[in-house]
Amino acid sequence: MRNAKQLHAAALLFLLAAAPAATVHAADARMSFFVTSEGPGKGGDLGGLAGADKHCQSLAAAAGAGKRTWHAYLSTSAAGGAPAVNARDRIGKGPWYNAKGVLIARNVDELHGENHLNKDTALTEKGEMVNGRGDTPNQHDILTGSDSMGMAFPAGLDATCGNWTQGAGGSAQVGHHDRRGLDEKPPAKSWNHAHPSRGCSLDELRTTGGNGRFYCFAVK
Repeated sequence: MRNAKQLHAAALLFLLAAAPAATVHAADARMSFFVTSEGPGKGGDLGGLAGADKHCQSLAAAAGAGKRTWHAYLSTSAAGGAPAVNARDRIGKGPWYNAKGVLIARNVDELHGENHLNKDTALTEKGEMVNGRGDTPNQHDILTGSDSMGMAFPAGLDATCGNWTQGAGGSAQVGHHDRRGLDEKPPAKSWNHAHPSRGCSLDELRTTGGNGRFYCFAVK
């Protein structure tokens, strides 16, 4: 009986030793910026600003940064009596750091000027790099609905997939997180104002180099 118990214990220890250890990513304590590792899965339909913010908050919580308040860097146009919302006004005052503690920008003006955002620093909440131009598949299109200064477009010009409620038709303005495009013109290198998407469905976003990702910033 004793031998049987000893063999059973030995077998159990062997199995525990052989089991792969779970990998848990712990973001830098200063993390206050990331590119979503995944979108909600409905293309440009993010559930409006509230749904996008909730997605940011959920991903941040999974990375151990859920105690901060997170907002999506997205603009919306004036519609139905509601005023326009500028992405730059939603994200706090800074400074912002990525998941590895690297500075992105000290404040809103620097973020929309000479920031430190590029493929190497625009990481997900998991600290992972996002595919850019030259990678397969290219996913450098990041939803913003904003101009280069983080401002909303005029009413009547849909650059936000119906203020982030449409997963078909329409269009959304996107930026290139890797600061690379088809040419060397400024829009091709813009992190927030590169070009409009072909449409709002996930398939249409993918055809122009996206995957429904967006930027998240810690407000506080």
